[in-house]
Formats: sequence, C-alpha cells, structure tokens
Amino acid sequence: MNLVQETRNSPAPRKIDLLDQVEYRLAVSEIEKEDIYSLRYRAYLSEGAIEPRADHRLTDRFDDLPNSWTFGIYLDGELMSSVRISVATPDNSDTPAVEAFPDLIEPELAKGKVIVDPNRFVADPVRRTKYPQLPYITLRLAYVACEHFKADIGTATVRKEHQAFYRRVFLHQPLCLPRPYPTLTKPLSLMAVDYPKLREKVFQRYPLFRSTELERRTLFERRQVSSPPVINLPQFLTGQPSISPAV
Repeated sequence: MNLVQETRNSPAPRKIDLLDQVEYRLAVSEIEKEDIYSLRYRAYLSEGAIEPRADHRLTDRFDDLPNSWTFGIYLDGELMSSVRISVATPDNSDTPAVEAFPDLIEPELAKGKVIVDPNRFVADPVRRTKYPQLPYITLRLAYVACEHFKADIGTATVRKEHQAFYRRVFLHQPLCLPRPYPTLTKPLSLMAVDYPKLREKVFQRYPLFRSTELERRTLFERRQVSSPPVINLPQFLTGQPSISPAV
C-alpha cells in the first residue's frame, strides 16, 4: 500500500501539526539530488513500479531540464518525500506528461496554454505511515507552481487506483485510460484540472494550498547562488490551516 492509498483509507487529520518542522528544498547540490534519486528508487521499488537496479537510484533526462524543479520535503532535517514540478509552455513543452500523453496535451499547448505537470511524487517507504499529512504537504507545491506560472491546466499522472484521491482533493478529472509511462512498469492515466476555474474552490476547502508571492518567487525563480532556497512553511501561512474540507 502506498502513501496515497494510506491517506485515502485514513481520516484526514484536522490540522497540519508538522508545519513547524517542514522545509521545502530545491535540489541543487549533487548530494541533495542523489538523496532524492535514491528515495525515488526505494519508493517505486517498494510499490513494484520499477525493476531492481544495480545503482539503486532513479533519475531521467527531465531532472536536468530548465523547466523542471525537483524538491525535497524535509521534516526535522530528514528527507521524507519529493516531487518534481515540470512546466510546459508553447515555447518549451518538454515534460514527462507531454511525452506520455502528447495527443491530449499538445492541442492545449497549441492554444497557448501553460500546463504545470507535477511528477515523481514519492515518499520514504519506511517512515511514510507516520505522517498521513505528507501527500497534502508535498503536492501543495503543485498549486504553488500553478499560481506562480499562471497555469491554465494542472495535471497529474497517476495509477487508476489513485484517481479518487486526486478527484477529491484537487478536483482533477481523468482524461484517458492508463497507459505505459517512461521508466515505470505500471501504467498511469492523465488527470487534469482547469486551474483558474477551480482554484478558489480548492483553496476554500484546503487553505493549506494557498501561497504568497514571496514564497512562489523564492521557490521557482532561478538564481545563481551557491545554496538552494529553503522554505519553512509557517512564515508563509496565516493561522492554522486545516487539510480537511471546510464545512
């Protein structure tokens, strides 16, 4: 059972009690990148989504593209989860979702739309059950990116059994049946949401997904610096947000 399934099968905590410990770190150094590649390998292997590899790491060409941002999510300094945010535009459409689902995405890009494509969402297979809030905290970066890049469409590439979670939380809708996906042994389906149309509904139900302009710039603006941005969530959030739908 993976993290999304565990979250779906368990009642969502009323409050995010990890905020004081959570940091988002953009992977810049080789050490940070290798830690994430190792985490990916362990997470996918534990789900049977990849075959064993001698190097015990999982990376691909998208990790080095200028329109991709790979983040580690740390609790008390420990890497707990990771997600890569790729952004497809008419001028730069090279993302995993575009490669796997060109018939569905390329027509939208031809209309001039901007698409945020979160991918490689993984969590530590040993410690993830201790933190049922991790999917919300990790995938929040997709909504931060949608706001920063003024996305028209937010996508998710997920297995069929995970669709219910993305429907419920992010209001995504499936666009096709599962298909083969690069480097993985299990097929994925493409889901999508009209971000400008539905974002306020999501924000009302999950205030945690809101962000400030400062946070967005800190996370996604490219900088020529020796150290990557580190984001501690509480300084960008007001009050104590709930991750359960508002009633």
